[in-house]
Amino acid sequence: MFSFHHVALSVRDIESSVEFYSLFEFEPVFRWQAADKMLSIVHLKQGQTLLELFCFENAVAAPESSQQLATDLPRIGIKHFGIKVADIQAARAALQEHGLAEGIELVQGKTGIKYFFIKDPSGILLEVAQDDRNL
Repeated sequence: MFSFHHVALSVRDIESSVEFYSLFEFEPVFRWQAADKMLSIVHLKQGQTLLELFCFENAVAAPESSQQLATDLPRIGIKHFGIKVADIQAARAALQEHGLAEGIELVQGKTGIKYFFIKDPSGILLEVAQDDRNL
């Protein structure tokens, strides 16, 4: 009856965000812009996963606590979303080629997965995870 549909993000710059998420094989499938250009929406798709980007002309910055994982996790609300990869080392190397994972350490998580975090152009946390558990 129910299935996952999308994640929505508010971003600073729609085109830099579209370019960034294309590195993770998300492709634009829908665009809309208000007549007064105060809001743009782009839907990006990767397989069956939909990522909805909002870009408001009068955007409000996220609280400082959301900028670091340690201060963001205790705050109630959505924290981040994860991209699954088969080879975490290869994924980190590919992102390093784009200057996105310099100095990033791999972590063996408490839940049994390997992961690292990067930030998108708007400072939104994105987890890259290798999950070999057969859940």
